[in-house]
Order: sequence, then C-alpha cells, then structure tokens
Amino acid sequence: MSDDQDNTNTIDNLENGSATDASQDGGMQAVLAAKEDECKALNEKYLRLAAEFENYKRLAQRDQREQIKFGNEQLLKELLPVVDNMERAIKAAHDKGSSAALVQGVDLTLKQLTGALGKFGVQAVESVGKPFDPGSHQAVSQVPSDLIPSDHVLDEFQKGYRLHDRILRAAMVSVSSGPAQAGGESSETN
Repeated sequence: MSDDQDNTNTIDNLENGSATDASQDGGMQAVLAAKEDECKALNEKYLRLAAEFENYKRLAQRDQREQIKFGNEQLLKELLPVVDNMERAIKAAHDKGSSAALVQGVDLTLKQLTGALGKFGVQAVESVGKPFDPGSHQAVSQVPSDLIPSDHVLDEFQKGYRLHDRILRAAMVSVSSGPAQAGGESSETN
C-alpha cells in the first residue's frame, strides 16, 4: 500500500499544484491586462501630445510669416502722415506760387519725418568736427585744413544714421589731412 499511498500523494500534489498554477495564471492575466490598458493610455496621451505639438508648430510658423510680412506696419503708419504733409506742401506751393511756403512746408515735414524715425530708434550720426571713425563714416575725400585737426571730419556730404546701437547707413564725409603743406599741394582723393 505504500505504493498506492505514494501515488495518491503524487496525484493530490498534482491537483493542488494545478490549482495554484491556475490562480497564478489568473493573477498574471490580470496584471498583463492592467499593463496593456496602461500602455494604451500612454500611447493615446503620446498621440495627443504629438498632435498638439504639430498644431503649435503650425501656429508658430504662421505667426512668424505674419511678423515678417507685417513687421514694418507701425513704422509705415507713422510715415503716412509725412507723405500727406509733403503732398499738402507741394499743393500749397502750386496754389500760392510762393517758394517760401514750399520751404516752410518741407521743413515741417522733415521735422515730422525725423520725429517718426526717432520713435523707432533711428538717430542721425553727428560727424562734422568729430574724429574719423571707419565704422560710422565713409571717407570720400581727404582735404587739408588749418581749422580742423588731422583725421577729423571736415564736411558731410550725406548723413549717416544709427538704429539703436547699429549703423544703418554710414555718413559720407571728407576728412581733414591736417594743415596745408607749404608747397600748395593737396592730397584730395576719391
């Protein structure tokens, strides 16, 4: 009977073991199902974030295109009244036949224009009598002068302008070469 008893114990052990395996399989299935749900939720969240990012990129690109297209809008709005005043000055000069009215109208318009440019950080570069600076001056000629020291701006042909701290346009100037030489030679260059 010991053999029967051993077989019985072995069969009982198998039945008990399969019941334990079945409960473990059920637990594993539940864990696996939970992980699948979590994975699906994370994948959906990723897809939503990717779609939101694409929308953001598209909006940012559209805003950038509009900024480039309409970036000068405020400056142009400031310049339109200057155009209006120039037209009025020309019309007044034709109607009255007076050059003094034209000069006065153009002078007022120039002041208005420089004021509008000043609102946006554009300032004229002072040149005459200042030391020559190749960063903000363009030398057109060099002329001897007893009044202006050597390497200083003698005359300004075209004003230079600065936008905040950057040169917008260099001033076209003539530079002093110092006192005139006794032989009457001039070292003017173009």
